[in-house]
Amino acid sequence: MSKICTAAQAVSDIRPGQSVGSVGVIGWLTPDALFQALAQRFHETGSPRDLTFFFPVSVGDGMDIRGMDHVAVEGLMKRIVSGNFTNAVNPATGKRPEFMRLIRENRVEAYCWPIGATMHWLREVARRSPGYLTRIGLGSYIDPRQQGGKYTARATDDLVRMQELDGKEYLFYPSWPLDVAFLRATSADEHGNLSFEDEPITSCALAMALAVKASGGTVIAQVRKLVPRHARPAHAVRIPGVLVDRVVVEPDAMMTTDIRYDDAYLGGQLFDGRASDRLTPGADKVIARRAAREVSPGEVSIFGFGASSDVPTVMMEDGLFADGGLHRYSFTTEHGPFGGVVMSGWQFSANKYPEALIDGPSQFDFIDGGNCPMAALAFAQFDRAGNINVSRFGAANPGPGGFIDIAYNARKLLFTGTFTTGGLAADTTDGFLSVGREGSVRKFVERVDEITYPLGRNVAERGQEAKVITERAVFSVAPDGLVLEEVAPGIDVRSQVLDLMAFPPVRVAEPLPRMDPTLFRA
Repeated sequence: MSKICTAAQAVSDIRPGQSVGSVGVIGWLTPDALFQALAQRFHETGSPRDLTFFFPVSVGDGMDIRGMDHVAVEGLMKRIVSGNFTNAVNPATGKRPEFMRLIRENRVEAYCWPIGATMHWLREVARRSPGYLTRIGLGSYIDPRQQGGKYTARATDDLVRMQELDGKEYLFYPSWPLDVAFLRATSADEHGNLSFEDEPITSCALAMALAVKASGGTVIAQVRKLVPRHARPAHAVRIPGVLVDRVVVEPDAMMTTDIRYDDAYLGGQLFDGRASDRLTPGADKVIARRAAREVSPGEVSIFGFGASSDVPTVMMEDGLFADGGLHRYSFTTEHGPFGGVVMSGWQFSANKYPEALIDGPSQFDFIDGGNCPMAALAFAQFDRAGNINVSRFGAANPGPGGFIDIAYNARKLLFTGTFTTGGLAADTTDGFLSVGREGSVRKFVERVDEITYPLGRNVAERGQEAKVITERAVFSVAPDGLVLEEVAPGIDVRSQVLDLMAFPPVRVAEPLPRMDPTLFRA
């Protein structure tokens, strides 16, 4: 029996109450045609109802590659468990993804786990173990003594539990079955062997397929093209056909958001040293430049989503990668690329001009094994106790992504972001910073809305080093609190720094150095 079928045929046997897992990272790897077909079936027939969706990483951009947003429909989606939630505004409509509304209005059971947990949990399901055990996340929102990863009031089941072993506390994620997998690859043959030759990441596609097959489920793959059997070297096939039940051909699928195809993301070519992307002058560029001075050649540096991913871009723009200079640095993200230039925005996750690639679960082995000594991450809130929040604030519920695993396992941490947000207008001229309009939202608060990472505790107990870098001030994080170490030229320390914090730094450097004026150039 042929495995090749239409998207409608592929999803026709999904039954009410089943669990559907899918792999994708924003626009990368997203099997959009499968989500569209499932949503269309529900709209036409009212079935299947009450599905549970498991997404190790947020699948789709919520815009042209909608991914999981296709199935953000009451009645179709009962529960969602994800490592993060794409939260950006669609510039064409001015709206955020539909599933964010379902979460805000308590229309679904929503849970959010760290991506490291979602990836490693799949392995445990695949080998039919009781579940995933880890210390990463203790003291954060995923800790059952706080929220246990529950993001709506409807989410009442305890999917994360406390477990004690040899006198130590652990978080335990019990296994549960996955009935269906939605995957995307580049090529398949008639047997279902999948290769990813035009994909710059593979994420946890293999782990997802193994987990679903161990659960007795169905694996459905969307590909761009069919190839003859034996037309590819065996090592090019990343998922063997025995794990794949159905194959849907969608030749017009985008590589990712705004990109039809770009082989610079696939490696195998030299970087010419010229900047192909430039940051707009302003606060973000100052932050990226200042953070770049903390990056050391030869040291593995991992960059998270958000402001921190601008650092390699500004290093490229400032000529640090010219004449082979890129090879002096070892850049990666939580999604598995090594070498090359980390990209920001919708293209984050993949690197341009990479030298190597490993899959998602293996990358979190690498991260959790302490192999990324320096990490640059964004921040949304920082509080008096030294807690960092990036996962839930105001009306936004983006989740942690890879933040918790990265932060817990790095020795040196940089947290980057503007000092305030919500309409901040800052200008850089002649080596000075001027704030034309202050942001309406303060980020240094008495208590964070949610603890993504208890930084202060880990600095005090585990000796981590950390800095908080903004456009107007640089702080180090001491065991007893923040230390103000630098302030931007043109900024008044009292009115434009200290008065905008809900708590004072424990110390201010005397004398207080000014940030280097060369940071404030176009």
